[in-house]
Amino acid sequence: MVAQHFAHVDTWVFDLDNTLYHPSAGLFAQMDVRFAAYVMRVTGLDQARALRRAHDYWVSHGSTLAGLMAEHQIDPDDFLADVHDIDIAHLAPDPALGAAIAGLQGRKVVYTNGSENHAKRVLAARGLTRHFDAVYGVEHANYRPKPTAEAFAAIFTRDGITPTTAAMFEDEARNLAVPHDVGMRTVHVHETPESALHIHHGAPDLAAFLSQLAR
Repeated sequence: MVAQHFAHVDTWVFDLDNTLYHPSAGLFAQMDVRFAAYVMRVTGLDQARALRRAHDYWVSHGSTLAGLMAEHQIDPDDFLADVHDIDIAHLAPDPALGAAIAGLQGRKVVYTNGSENHAKRVLAARGLTRHFDAVYGVEHANYRPKPTAEAFAAIFTRDGITPTTAAMFEDEARNLAVPHDVGMRTVHVHETPESALHIHHGAPDLAAFLSQLAR
C-alpha cells in the first residue's frame, strides 16, 4: 500500500552519506577526525574543543563548512578535498539496493552536503553509479548546506525538479523539513525513523522500502 503514496513521483532525490550505505560503514568516524584536525589548524583549538566547534557549526550554520566559511573565510574546495580524503575501500557493492533503485520509474538524483567527487567515489564503490542521472554536491548550491531553503532551491532549479512530483530520501530528519514544505514526499532513512509532521515515511531498510515502489 506504500506505493500509492508515490504514484505521482517522477523524480527521486537521495542523500548520500548514511543513506546509500549503512552508518556502520563508519565513514563519518573518519571524517570527524579530519573535521577536528581542520578546525584545529584554523582556530588553534585543541582536538576535543575543535570537534565540539565543528559540531556547533553544524548546528548553527547547517554544516561545519558553512560555519568555517562564515567565521574564518576558508577556501571551501580545500576543506572538501581534505575532509573527504578518507578510506572507502571497505564499502561493498549492494546489488539489492541497486535493483531497487533501478525499479523506480523516473529521474534519479543524488544530492549531498559533501562534494560531488566524494559522492561519485562512494557510488562507484557501492556499484550504484549507473542508476543515477545526476550527482550534486554542496558546491552546486554555492556551498550553502541542507537544511537551508536556499540550498534546496539552488539544486532543484539547477536540475529542473518539480517538488510536487518528487520524493526525498534522507538520514538526517532535519533535512526533510524544507522538502516537505515545498511539496515533496519525504522518507527518513534510519534504523529508528522519527515521527514528525515533515516526515511521511520511515525506512529502516532502504532497499526493502524501495522494492515496494517499483511500477
